[in-house]
Amino acid sequence: MTSSDLSGYVAKDREPVCVRYRGKQVCGMGPPSSGALSVGTVLELIEPYPQVHGAAALMSPVAMHIIAEAEKLAFADRNRYIADPDRVAVPSGLTDAAYLDKRRKLITLTKSLENVQPGLPPGLTKKTFGKDFTNEVPGTTHISIVDDDGNALAMTATIESAFGSHLWASGFLLNNELTDFSFVPTDADGNPVANAVAGGKRPRSSMAPTIVLDANGSPEIVTGSPGGSQIILYVVKNLVGLLDWDLNAQQAAALPNFGSQGGPFLIEYSPYYVWPAFELTSYGHAIANMTMTSGIHTIVRKDGHLEGGADPRREGVALGD
Repeated sequence: MTSSDLSGYVAKDREPVCVRYRGKQVCGMGPPSSGALSVGTVLELIEPYPQVHGAAALMSPVAMHIIAEAEKLAFADRNRYIADPDRVAVPSGLTDAAYLDKRRKLITLTKSLENVQPGLPPGLTKKTFGKDFTNEVPGTTHISIVDDDGNALAMTATIESAFGSHLWASGFLLNNELTDFSFVPTDADGNPVANAVAGGKRPRSSMAPTIVLDANGSPEIVTGSPGGSQIILYVVKNLVGLLDWDLNAQQAAALPNFGSQGGPFLIEYSPYYVWPAFELTSYGHAIANMTMTSGIHTIVRKDGHLEGGADPRREGVALGD
């Protein structure tokens, strides 16, 4: 790294990614973050299922099964196609309705998907990409804010894992974001990896700062989480808890974490919650216990007032003036 690398760096203003869910707009940051596209894909895939919606669906085995299957499909496309849009042509149709209708047909209510492959979304260029080898390290921090004028901020920031590279430079820690790249540039078939490391290239992340707008276009939910690639699972869980399961901000933040990134069904290890493991394995899911240390921070505008929720897994608290 040279001084010219730093002086030549420019923060880019990019268009947000928004999807419709339960009559609301769910908006987040676009590539090179995979957060909003992946969260949006999951929400659009699960919306037609009545088994996911309503208080009775709260943490039910069938609801968790459907959500995990949708996450598998979203991660398959994420891993194959999403990277720095200045270097890689990210397909424009990852959340296209017709495309997701086709992908949704892969989900069944009785059996878990195995060996999920990426789809062929609209806007895919002739040059396809190979299997991804990125090993994203958990880290990051998040804060959600609503001010006196109603302005909303969802901000996720990271220097990668705790203390970044562990190198202190003139008053700040150098990041360790190189680990967000795939160090393997091509797969076994010789296809280039979209998120392969390269000089001047921005790494793919999973940051998913999210603002949900109501029917009038006003911020209703402000949320996000740290947690590496599992951020996507945490934010999906939080939004489903709020928009489908009638939870308040704190309940949705504290809800046990679960989901799938394409492999086993991940469940948060907790001595305080009994998972319906038998019901989940009956779908064919392989269960993996994980720490899943999320850090959801949420503000919800409801009935003319604001309610806050801070993830009990970390030291954050919800505060208001």
